Amino acid sequence: MLFRFFHIIFISWGLMTSNTHALEATQFQLLLQLRKHLEYPIQLNNWENYTGDFCYFPSTLHVTIRCENNSLTQIKIMGDKDKLSNVTLFHGFAIQNQTLSDSFSIDSFVVTLGRLSTLKVLSLVSLGIWGRLSDKIHRLHSLEVLDMSSNFLFGSVPNEISRLQKLHTLTLDGNFFNESIPDWFHSLSNLTILSLKNNKLTGRFPSSITKITTITDLSLSHNQLSGKLPDLTTSSNLRLLDLRENHLDSELPLLPKGVITVLLSNNSFSGNIPAEFGKLNHLHHLDLSSNSLIGTPPSAVFVLPNITYLNLASNKLSGSLPNSINCGNKLGFVDISSNRFTGKLPSCLDTLSSNKRVVNFTGNCLLVGNGNLESDCKRHMTKKPYWGKVLWILIVVICSVICLVSFGIVLIIFRKRYHSRQTVTLHHTISKETEDIAPTGIISEVGTQVAPSCRVFSMEELAEATENFDQSAFMGEGSIGKLYRGRLENGGYVAIRSLSLFKRSSIRNLKVRLDLLSKLRHPHLVSFLGYCIHDGGVEDSNSSRIFLVYEYIPNGNFRAFLSENGPERVLKWPDRLAVLIGVAKAVHFLHTGVIPASSSNRLKTNNILLDDYQIAKLSDYGMSVITGELEQFEAKGGDGPKSWRLKKLADDVYDFGFILLEALVGPIVSGKGEAFLLNEMKSFGSQDGRQRIVDPMVLTTCSQESLSIVISITNKCISPEPTNRPSFEDVLWNLQYAAQVQSTADLDQKSEGASQC
Repeated sequence: MLFRFFHIIFISWGLMTSNTHALEATQFQLLLQLRKHLEYPIQLNNWENYTGDFCYFPSTLHVTIRCENNSLTQIKIMGDKDKLSNVTLFHGFAIQNQTLSDSFSIDSFVVTLGRLSTLKVLSLVSLGIWGRLSDKIHRLHSLEVLDMSSNFLFGSVPNEISRLQKLHTLTLDGNFFNESIPDWFHSLSNLTILSLKNNKLTGRFPSSITKITTITDLSLSHNQLSGKLPDLTTSSNLRLLDLRENHLDSELPLLPKGVITVLLSNNSFSGNIPAEFGKLNHLHHLDLSSNSLIGTPPSAVFVLPNITYLNLASNKLSGSLPNSINCGNKLGFVDISSNRFTGKLPSCLDTLSSNKRVVNFTGNCLLVGNGNLESDCKRHMTKKPYWGKVLWILIVVICSVICLVSFGIVLIIFRKRYHSRQTVTLHHTISKETEDIAPTGIISEVGTQVAPSCRVFSMEELAEATENFDQSAFMGEGSIGKLYRGRLENGGYVAIRSLSLFKRSSIRNLKVRLDLLSKLRHPHLVSFLGYCIHDGGVEDSNSSRIFLVYEYIPNGNFRAFLSENGPERVLKWPDRLAVLIGVAKAVHFLHTGVIPASSSNRLKTNNILLDDYQIAKLSDYGMSVITGELEQFEAKGGDGPKSWRLKKLADDVYDFGFILLEALVGPIVSGKGEAFLLNEMKSFGSQDGRQRIVDPMVLTTCSQESLSIVISITNKCISPEPTNRPSFEDVLWNLQYAAQVQSTADLDQKSEGASQC
């Protein structure tokens, strides 16, 4: 009996120790997904044939993986350091051989990362990652170190990073962040290292940084920061301050006594060097070169006990340095060149009498040893009146040019306002400029690539394309008009929708609206190509017939691919998710990538078209832009345009909820009506209920976890109360998460099948 007891204990101990560092299967699959997202970098080639436990994956110069309690805690991947070497400008799009490809989605990538919630250290350097860093990064709630240096990240640093309360190191060097530095870093109570150097950051130095008592290293160099630098003495643990190559133009701030390295060169600092700098006894390295500092520097700076490097070059420092200065024993380099010093060079800086340290003092009026440089200074001073005259001439010329340019700008603005109702503006995601547009205008954040101009078709062209709107070209009729297929003169096929607009509206305004609609370009939107307005030549008509011309999508609509009438074409669950994600991306763009947001987008399965590659494209969107619903509402009065817009956006979410329902149950069940479906939603809570109502094709091709995620978000979308419905960003995230869960389940199933063969 005693033997059996010890035998059981031994076996249990063996099982426990054998699993102590075994990586969880889900996290292993996530690692492979990350490798796929990163487009299989050569640094991860060893993963392909590695059969051991990834917790024991051998570290290399480029890759490190660490685990604790069967879970990933560290991922460090370093790619090609030369990726950024030839790129000085980045406009927010993929660059061949530099960034990851056009198909890379940083949102999907961060969603995958977010599932590794045990990660403490994440370092992804020089991997060509591009886009706006997703605010879903906050899902890595255990993160202590985040380093995404030398990539192609732009926009702003996400506010959601402030929720990473365990974070102590944030490094985003060498990217293209081009907005202001956020003012919430003080909420990271453990932050010790903040490095955002070599970006395009603008605006002022955030004063909240001075409230971070834990910070030791602050590096914001090589950006475009301007304005005043505040008193930093409250940052008592600060050891490194690097603000080189900015546009800071205040006086030098007071610094904490424990600071070791101060790099403030190539700014526009002015005023005197504070006497308090002579009391920074821990200071090793001080670089104040290339500023506009004046006066005589405190002699105590030269004799600091730990100072090794002192650079005051290229300022406007003047006066005489006391000959009695005794330089610090550790001082090895001094540069005071290109200033306005006079008098005798102190003996401890005279390299003729001692070669103990390197000293550069050229460009001053200093006596060295027995030599005399005063004559050079006099010759230099005699040139000042000449250069003064030149300076005044330049000032007069520049002022004249500014006046002329200002006058020209005023004329241009006047002309633009005069024609403002015909103005259309497209904005790149990085652009900061905005222009006046018509009251019904749209600002589209779709990039700088120029969308083809909106084509105005003639009635003759459309009649010829459809054989005079023959019945053979007729494709169907909906609530907003008839649809025809046409073939243009160049051989290309188009879809032509004919509708009547019963509203007294200016044809000019209508054309502006249609032109704006043509600017909405997205991979999951059917492209609007042009229009024809047939109004009988009347400028203001109560009933204008409009023909809208779209790209032709030949492969049918989503509803047809859910029907049992063609079982060979019925989509499996992963394919349905791909379609739903595509449509969600399109609607998310219409809600957030366009100003004002495009609402009432007629979301239903019949309006989701699939091309030859089963890529989903939404049609009949943006009708509110044409019909001017916003203007109609404002004319009638109401709760206010803001609440009206929110209601319309919520209506889109509600309609999309029924698209999700139809994808779950199929068109036959969904055809029984909205009330029936809402009642049947209660059945989704049990397995028996799901078996009864969910489409058999879904049940046989889905994982239960993936299905549960979609059912949950569907319930939220069709909530009777609009304020309880999720945003499309939340809908999209849940669908992407469901797709990743399904992908992991499919991989697991394949690996199990392979092991049984």
